[in-house]
Amino acid sequence: MARYYKTEEVVDILMRSDCQDLSSSPAKSDSDSGGDTDDSSLHTDHQESSSDFSSGDENEGGTHEEAAAWTSKNGKKWSPTYTKTLRYVAAPTGLIPGPTHYAVARITDPLSSFRLFITDGIIQHIVSMTNLQGRREISVWRDLDSDEMLAYMGLLILSGVYRSKHEPLTSLWGEKTGRRIFRASMSQKRFSHITRALRFDDKLTRPARRTNKLAPIRQVWDMWAHRLPMLFSPDRDVTVDEQLVPFKGRCSFRQYIPKKPAKYAIKVWAACDVKTSYAWRLQVYTGRAAGELAEVNQGMRVVLQMTDGLQGHVVTCDNFFTSFELAEELLKNKMALDGTIRQNKTEIPPVLRQTRGRAVYSSTFAFSLKHTLVSYIPRRGRNVLLLSTKHRRPEVSDDERKKPVIINDYNQCKGGVDNLDKVVGTYSCRRRTNRWPMALFHNIIDVSLYNAFVLWTSVEQAWHQQKSHRRRLYIEEVGESLIKPHLSKRERLPRSSSAAELVRDAQDGAAAGPSGLTDPRGRKHCEFRLEKRRRVGNTCSKCGRFTCRAHSKFVCSHCST
Repeated sequence: MARYYKTEEVVDILMRSDCQDLSSSPAKSDSDSGGDTDDSSLHTDHQESSSDFSSGDENEGGTHEEAAAWTSKNGKKWSPTYTKTLRYVAAPTGLIPGPTHYAVARITDPLSSFRLFITDGIIQHIVSMTNLQGRREISVWRDLDSDEMLAYMGLLILSGVYRSKHEPLTSLWGEKTGRRIFRASMSQKRFSHITRALRFDDKLTRPARRTNKLAPIRQVWDMWAHRLPMLFSPDRDVTVDEQLVPFKGRCSFRQYIPKKPAKYAIKVWAACDVKTSYAWRLQVYTGRAAGELAEVNQGMRVVLQMTDGLQGHVVTCDNFFTSFELAEELLKNKMALDGTIRQNKTEIPPVLRQTRGRAVYSSTFAFSLKHTLVSYIPRRGRNVLLLSTKHRRPEVSDDERKKPVIINDYNQCKGGVDNLDKVVGTYSCRRRTNRWPMALFHNIIDVSLYNAFVLWTSVEQAWHQQKSHRRRLYIEEVGESLIKPHLSKRERLPRSSSAAELVRDAQDGAAAGPSGLTDPRGRKHCEFRLEKRRRVGNTCSKCGRFTCRAHSKFVCSHCST
């Protein structure tokens, strides 16, 4: 039989039921959040861990409005306090920062460090493909060998170190305006023929590789990029960013970025060591294939590929790459993330987005079990958001601007790839070209020169240590060393008297043999002087001991044999 209640009785029953629910909720919260949780459960059931983490904070916060302000759009809950945030412990990297044992064992002089990147296999492949194209296109083509190809690269390198990359060839080979080493190495016509015929694959076989947009230089790029991580181990901080290779010609994957200095460029993903700006891994971005949909989470895919094989490192990247999903994947790979994040990400709580009423130089932190978000106001109306899995405390600097430590660490590490672009562009060998494989080839030479310089100065730290232009001296020595073998084999002397004299000196030095070799690892004291010992670089051709001029004998090339 149905029972009817008066209005006052209904209100009384509803109020009693609400009181029972509110009184039972703390007990349920305590039971859910009780006990410690290991790391494996944090990764396997993240949603449950997030609700457990936020239960206590919601009680501390007070009202439901405050709890909603710390809940993101996708339902993830954050806390203004770090009481339940786990402490960050960096995993061991397992690597010794700097040149690998493989590289150190093979470096004897500046040229040998450069040849670790431009190997004999790469040179032989380029020579064969260039000769094949030269026979097809140039009627008076004369096959080139490895020494001439290295001399061609040496001239490109010297044109970059002389800041002559945009200077016309007629000026570089001119009697008055040019340098004699260009005229001594080869004629201007021969240099133009090599540039015209230079290829990195067989053009007739490209239809079979139509789906590979990088086919014209794919083999050379893969052989070269494979050696970058083989020769150097990065320090704990690594930067992932984009490198832009300027190019205005026709290219299916050329990028147009109006805010960059080079508006038209080929994009290359780069992972660099922060301390040295060594290019540890490079990957050319060729865009999506025809008929494919736009790639989702491209930034996460790029960072995971560029940092494959690393652990214990801290990855720094900008807001194009940073996301909550990326931070989770890096944590699974035992790496931390520090980067700016866009405000439209659904993981950001509303309290971090608002700027109205906030003081300049103020910071608002939000914490989860293993993540930290910070919102910083550098000026009125401006909001900077960063996500970090390395920093787990609301630490702020003591200066006037009161920047969070997350931002200071980001500013120190974000410039790894930018500094690579700067140093590569200073003495770049790039020349005007309408073929994008040539633009990438010039970038290969530039990056190889800088990486080799990092290796050489790490092995020989005392080499020109007090000079501020060490890298310029290094590039110039590598360029001249690449040209010398070809100079000694040149049959015809150039018309210029100064260039002919340079060729004769190179040929006389090659005919004299190793009687005056210079030790590549520096200078030592003469072993025959007892008083006032001098540091010399010449060694005896028979016993190898260091000798000065007073204790040396000079013989002609006929007697030396």
